[in-house]
Amino acid sequence: MHAISRKLRITLARPRAACLTAYIRSAHTDNNPSLPPNTTSSSSGSTTHFGFRTVPEESKESLVRGVFDSVASSYDIMNDAMSLGVHRLWKDSLISLLRPGLKGPITCIDVAGGTGDIALRILDHARETYADRETRVDIVDINGEMLKEGHKRFKTTMYHNTPQVAFIEANAQDLSKETFPDNTYDLYTIAFGIRNVTSIPDVLREAHRVLKPGGTFACLEFNKVTNPMLGQLYDQYSFSVIPLLGTILTGDRASYEYLVESIRRFPSQGDFSRMIADAGFAIGGEFEGEGGAWRDLWGGIACIHTGVKL
Repeated sequence: MHAISRKLRITLARPRAACLTAYIRSAHTDNNPSLPPNTTSSSSGSTTHFGFRTVPEESKESLVRGVFDSVASSYDIMNDAMSLGVHRLWKDSLISLLRPGLKGPITCIDVAGGTGDIALRILDHARETYADRETRVDIVDINGEMLKEGHKRFKTTMYHNTPQVAFIEANAQDLSKETFPDNTYDLYTIAFGIRNVTSIPDVLREAHRVLKPGGTFACLEFNKVTNPMLGQLYDQYSFSVIPLLGTILTGDRASYEYLVESIRRFPSQGDFSRMIADAGFAIGGEFEGEGGAWRDLWGGIACIHTGVKL
């Protein structure tokens, strides 16, 4: 493990982000939008979803990168808008469930964790609850702009320039074996990030590879609302209010529209739990609650999925 300054690798992509945001806007008004600059049609014919749009697989990564380049500096505001601020309680619930530090210092990887809020909670919980100053977190994100925001956050903490935290720019679907060897981590977390990847199964396979036997995979993500009345209200809020808030707070309606759509395209709790099991994890029973594969938060608006590498 190296200190932050030795691991941080940052890329600047503002001009491309602007082009991609323009493409996202066109996708909501043009029935046959052209691909963004420097994106080509899929030679293999393989496609995936980008919100409610169907796009070539190879273009999704750059499209998502453009969204997060655009919202990086206002990421916490974005999550506040999408959850009415409750995302902070959900993240606290995730850490309370995992109890990092309970069995002594652990090595963690927080994926899609660029702004560092999950990693900071892990380190604070270990220190404050168990007097653990040796637990370490590698914060991994494909987006350099998000990592810059996390680096700023950690500069104000006691963990800055210590071996307890490192920022690494990497693709969750294809983690370098040199940087991320097999059987390295005790805990793998990913919060509000897995729905944005091109291939969820690839991310889950990499998570399984880098975890030690007995290590825990934990995913916090927006999911399917289980109460029909709550679901109707949440849909109305999501599609009407959230994009408007994006316009008011950040001047970027298009990125917020994509983020809302990406939630609706994410698999149901049961389907996602089976994907985790297919990657090799033990997930418990295929039901919600204690002993089950997932725990719904606020009626399924968000959900915590866990699995253990045997």
